[in-house]
Amino acid sequence: MSVEILARIQFAFTVAFHYIFPPLSIGLGLILVIMEGMYLKTKNETYKTMTYFWVKIFALIFGIGVASGIVLEFQFGTNWATYSRYVGDIFGSALAAEGIFAFFLESGFLAILVFGWHRVSPKVHFFSTIMVWLGSTFSAVWIIVANSWMQTPAGYKIVGEGMNAKANITDFWAMVFNPSSIDRLSHTVTAAWMTAAFFVTSVAAYYLLKGRHLDIAKMSMKIGLSLALVASLLQLVTGHKSVVGVAANQPAKLAAMEGHYDSSKPLDITMFGYVDANGQKSVGPKIPGLGSWLTYGDASKPMKGLDQIPEKDRPPVQATFQFFHLMIAIGFFLIGVSVLGAFYWWRGTLWDKKWFLKLMVWCVLLPQIANQAGWFAAEVGRQPWIVYGMLRTSEALSKAVKSHQVLTSLILFILIYALLFALFVFLLDRKIKHGPDDTTSDEPSDDDLILDKSAQKAMREVNA
Repeated sequence: MSVEILARIQFAFTVAFHYIFPPLSIGLGLILVIMEGMYLKTKNETYKTMTYFWVKIFALIFGIGVASGIVLEFQFGTNWATYSRYVGDIFGSALAAEGIFAFFLESGFLAILVFGWHRVSPKVHFFSTIMVWLGSTFSAVWIIVANSWMQTPAGYKIVGEGMNAKANITDFWAMVFNPSSIDRLSHTVTAAWMTAAFFVTSVAAYYLLKGRHLDIAKMSMKIGLSLALVASLLQLVTGHKSVVGVAANQPAKLAAMEGHYDSSKPLDITMFGYVDANGQKSVGPKIPGLGSWLTYGDASKPMKGLDQIPEKDRPPVQATFQFFHLMIAIGFFLIGVSVLGAFYWWRGTLWDKKWFLKLMVWCVLLPQIANQAGWFAAEVGRQPWIVYGMLRTSEALSKAVKSHQVLTSLILFILIYALLFALFVFLLDRKIKHGPDDTTSDEPSDDDLILDKSAQKAMREVNA
């Protein structure tokens, strides 16, 4: 395989693995704020025990997320040096802002969140919980800004020529608020809320089926299900706004998402199916004109199709179509699950619906699949551009890297990430099966004692 294909596979693999964890951190951070806020309001110790349990899981997710994400930035310099040189001033500023304003905030208060239960006042601990949640959200802000700029560049100028050409920022805030950043950020963050909500309801449903930790399971289910309902409905709104933006800024991507070729016709919505490239049409049940109506408010208005896009500038149509429709299908299914769960809760029969609780256990996988499908649709649909309309992916590669070097590092990444994922699943499974601990005592927890010993050891080594 060529260097380009291998480099793209490597980056796609590493970013897909990493992206398992940030949505959970962002959404679970919000849930922790809700849980601990309920404890401060009601003084119900069950809320405190529940929060303490989910904090430990949050810390595990955060740790694996950091470990898996570090290598992504190195790949910009190893495999994509031309890209890094071309847009380094812009992309680097967003990544620097993410480190300064988000990661340091999140990691700085994480120690208080995890180990500060018996060391600071409840209000100070709650403040640290809020800061950790905001830090994780701010991380998403700057990463989405950087990626959105690649989709819809703004606030820049090109200086130099040939190999010395690069993009410089002319308007920082125009770069930040580029045409797609707000829509994509809102869609991504609400997806993160939904991901964490179904994660919490999955664990709660597991406990309910096992008849364990029933009070905590019911409280977690109520909080998780409430957020799942809100977030899944918000996905409809934010997703619609994102697609309208794609229609305005990246018509080739939207045409590929629906397999739309004929620019003289309105955009039909294909519910499911495939793209017949030879016949230049999508095959499957359609809702005529719905795409044009959703975009323009007019079901008869024609929409630009792939027939007006030069073949060399078209994205991979079949892959973009399938990823997009998979995301949409899962999204509507999860809305149905959330609404049904809320209905059972309102009727007071939720705890007796064994089949529904079993469904909730397995629904933890669906938001993750939808997240991956959505990102792949966005990134594959941007091709052949790495920066839309400015720099082609084939031109962004490092000139000195050989295919065997990329292949070797790809194999090593697969092995390392497989071990990392196995460790994550093992630790997560052990913590869930162990269940919540009693944290109502004023005695220091085991974690606090471990921290004390570690700190004392470190001080002895410094003094020595």
